[in-house]
Amino acid sequence: MDIFEQFASWLVNGVLGVAAESRASDVAVYFVADTVKISVLLTIMIFLVSILRTFITPQKVRKWLGGRKEGVGNVLAALLGVPTPFCSCSAVPLFIGFVEAGVPLGVTFSFLISAPLVNEVAAALLLGLFGWKIAALYIGTGLFIAIFAGMAIGRMNMESEVEGFVYEVRSKNLKEKKMSLEERIGFAKSETIDITKRVAPYIVLGVALGAFIHGFVPVGFLAGIAGPGNPLAVPVAVLIGVPLYSNAAGTIPIVQALMAKGMALGTALAFMMSVTALSLPEMIILRKVLKPKLLALFALILAVSFVAVGLLFNAIMA
Repeated sequence: MDIFEQFASWLVNGVLGVAAESRASDVAVYFVADTVKISVLLTIMIFLVSILRTFITPQKVRKWLGGRKEGVGNVLAALLGVPTPFCSCSAVPLFIGFVEAGVPLGVTFSFLISAPLVNEVAAALLLGLFGWKIAALYIGTGLFIAIFAGMAIGRMNMESEVEGFVYEVRSKNLKEKKMSLEERIGFAKSETIDITKRVAPYIVLGVALGAFIHGFVPVGFLAGIAGPGNPLAVPVAVLIGVPLYSNAAGTIPIVQALMAKGMALGTALAFMMSVTALSLPEMIILRKVLKPKLLALFALILAVSFVAVGLLFNAIMA
């Protein structure tokens, strides 16, 4: 029992007086322990990454990626996507800014895939809930998918499938402001508070659903329908994840509970990737800058990649 579970047991059983051996106690302790653990890890990770972000400005990102050739550019774009803030609402301005700066289309897609899929929130939650091996596994495969998908799209010469107005936009060349250490820390504090507030509802909802699954779904229930022995489990999990709208903060606690009840690792990873990087709301927003053919190709490449990753890891872990 770690310190978070000890605190949760003290609060639920000692302070609130819930019977220690009851199902209500089991669910409540799970909820409190995971909520506190995730909140602490998330706060620390967001603060550290926010400090890093003061050195990686949008201007520098566009400068570093502009004119980069295939391969090196895709790798750099995927890596830069990790510490860069991203949400569905920022997909369009980011895309326009990259195209305007001369960043190749394939390199731009590597960044757009990596940013929501592999970020500080996912890293912190995976590390805290699953340990460094699964965290490294997810981050590594996420980066590989971002690089592979970007290179695939880049080789198809589909610049004509980008809406014409994107090439006509000319963004302002903003001057970068040098920041002192005090300003960087102040920025990190502000970003930590802002991001934590925004993801808090997802954390609470995700952990609550995870606690429900933990307490009421029978052990091994999912093993038959979503275990490594069912070849359709992974594609079905990816399809289920598409219409859902959440981020890592809301998805990972649910995945943790599902795996504890028998869901295979590969199926869980594929589901999480689908929710975080292939959600329907993001596709709708990206339609503003991408024509249907390119948008469908983008979604298809991601879906196939997620299914392949899920099947691969299910086979390895079987």
